[in-house]
Amino acid sequence: MKKLTLVIVLSFIVLVYPYQANASKMPCSLILEPIDKHLKNAKGTALIYKVQLNPPSFPRTNISILGVHLPKPSSYGRYDGYEGVASVPNEVSWRFRMYPTPEDESPTWAGRFDLITVDMKNVKIQIRLSNSKTEKLGPPILQARMALCK
Repeated sequence: MKKLTLVIVLSFIVLVYPYQANASKMPCSLILEPIDKHLKNAKGTALIYKVQLNPPSFPRTNISILGVHLPKPSSYGRYDGYEGVASVPNEVSWRFRMYPTPEDESPTWAGRFDLITVDMKNVKIQIRLSNSKTEKLGPPILQARMALCK
């Protein structure tokens, strides 16, 4: 009788407990690496998590991006800042301004976007050069890809 009970309990655990080998639980984070390998000190991070905005509404997904030791945007041409860009290929993309901290030498750039409602699957996250006057994006400086965050 004890063996039968043990088999039933173990079978229940195996069958009912969800298999999540490919899933990351919210919050998720990832490291953004430089595309140009000469930018040895440039790094970034992205944090992805659910937020409840005011007034209360359904939960949405937030992406917050931070970049450190980024080159001066003007060193790449007619750029004056950086933008965070996140995209789900062939579905949707988001872009948002990043703002520098007040340090004179090598400020930290940070920004966030709170209104995402789609599943975060196969998301590419980048920090890209930006011209605030023309609203044109330049090439990516840092990037990473995330398979799944839920």
